[in-house]
Amino acid sequence: MNEILPLKDKIAIVTGADSGIGRACTVELSARGADVVINYHSDEDGAKETLKLVEENGRKGIIIKADVGDYSQVQAIFNECEKILGIPFILVNNAGVNESGIYADEMDIETFDRTIRTNLYGTFYGCKEFIKIRKANGNGGKIVNISSIHEEVARAGGGDYCASKGGVRNLTRCLALELGPFNININSVAPGMILTPMNQEALDDPNHLKKAVENIPYKRAAEPWEVAKLVAYLVSEDASYAAGQTFTLDGGLSLNLGQGA
Repeated sequence: MNEILPLKDKIAIVTGADSGIGRACTVELSARGADVVINYHSDEDGAKETLKLVEENGRKGIIIKADVGDYSQVQAIFNECEKILGIPFILVNNAGVNESGIYADEMDIETFDRTIRTNLYGTFYGCKEFIKIRKANGNGGKIVNISSIHEEVARAGGGDYCASKGGVRNLTRCLALELGPFNININSVAPGMILTPMNQEALDDPNHLKKAVENIPYKRAAEPWEVAKLVAYLVSEDASYAAGQTFTLDGGLSLNLGQGA
């Protein structure tokens, strides 16, 4: 049975699980046997739809509204998880906001702070609470941080976003060194262009999508489930020797930069 459901009875927390990559990860983990905390920030209807899909997979889920940029609210996620589902074994730090598109000299401090606080602080807060719980409950565990190819690939107007994702990469690497002795695996996934609400224009406009994929060697954007499959692998025992790595999933986009220059 465990071969069919490799995550049977494991408990997972997925932040930003109301849509896109977060929803896809939640559904995939539940399909493999996990019960899941579905965190959302503002889209309650989306979170309810995710819960419905989890329950269709025969697993339990709970919905928790929280801003991951607020440490006390992240603590509340973990407290509710323990109280209702049990001790989490898997954490997927997915919640995030997109780049502002504003150049640094014109960007207000609040905009920069919001991006860093959500994308980087939120990831740190989740890791911090998860590590404390796992150490107190026999060690072991799996963390996947959803980063971006923009942890490496800079983009004008993306100073807030690229800085936050670069921070996620090095936070992941540092924590891998700290967590090895406790058998807690931590890695990150760096997606390229994924058809989620963050790329709403591509979802709505075929012409925009066609132009957007021109620099992707595979000439297509990815679907959220493709990221979810990789995340599910990384939280499985099959990936127990992976530590502190970024797994890029971008159809070769980041390799194609500079071609023809």
